[in-house]
Amino acid sequence: MNKHIKIYLTVFLVFASFSCNRYEVFEREQYKNLFALVSDDDNVSTWLHDLRLAESEGYVTASLGGTNPTGKDIRVTLVEDAGLIDDYNLVTYDVNRSRYIKALDRSKYTIPSYDLVIPAGEVRGVIPVKIRPEGLSPDSSYFIALRVDSYNAYEVNPDKDYLLYQVRIKNWWASYGGTRYDQRAKKAEVSSAISTDKFGNKLVFPLSENSFRIMTGDMLNDGFDPYVYKHRSMKVTILAGDKVKIEPYYDQEITQNDGDADYPNTAKVEDDGFKTYKTFLLAYTYKDADGVLYNFREELRIDFKEDVNDPRILTK
Repeated sequence: MNKHIKIYLTVFLVFASFSCNRYEVFEREQYKNLFALVSDDDNVSTWLHDLRLAESEGYVTASLGGTNPTGKDIRVTLVEDAGLIDDYNLVTYDVNRSRYIKALDRSKYTIPSYDLVIPAGEVRGVIPVKIRPEGLSPDSSYFIALRVDSYNAYEVNPDKDYLLYQVRIKNWWASYGGTRYDQRAKKAEVSSAISTDKFGNKLVFPLSENSFRIMTGDMLNDGFDPYVYKHRSMKVTILAGDKVKIEPYYDQEITQNDGDADYPNTAKVEDDGFKTYKTFLLAYTYKDADGVLYNFREELRIDFKEDVNDPRILTK
């Protein structure tokens, strides 16, 4: 046989053997059973918890990949690991500590069991997480950090062996991050009879089962400024009979003005035959950052559609 043909044949056989081995490895990897904790970007799993419920449930889920059915239960034990929150803050926010997310206080949650099972032949296992959201801030994200500590069978995806369970709050009027209402208002200095029309929108932040926070006057809180949120905001509480109570959120000087027929300090749901609206009609006097007193009357309005099939949609 020609010397060159022998060399080519030898190279071909070696390459063919290498390719075959690579294919077998690829095939084994493709069909391998791997389980992972289910999360979104950055291993975060976000849940909205309703302030109208003293306690509500979210879930931590493990999902199994691979094409071969499993022949035994996969028993996974999870543990809490606060160091994961430190890592997340450093990677995401670096030295901007004002944006750091917080570990949820243990008084606010219960995890009945840290043992999760994916039954044989199935692809999913869950454990409940019970959250008590009353008192949580609408400006903060709260995390429970969980990671896989041990398991009895198959393999865990090393990129998805932990998750950060993120708690955010809502009530019927607003949700985490602020719900944007259209604003139509009239502003006048207390010493003047001349008012100015104001139009824009305002973010409404949930505080409790029946209260929320908004900026006073025509401050529309664009951008994140904790000082402004704290010192230039007011708290609105919905009372019986659709009446509301207006008071300072922290130390904003503000007085509720009752008796205005057009702005009677109410919270209502209205239907015009085409759309349904959540509507507030508010009247109050407040002092701005320069010490000037203003009478302010405003309508806040948002159209909405309830979806009873979606548990994350606000329902009354």
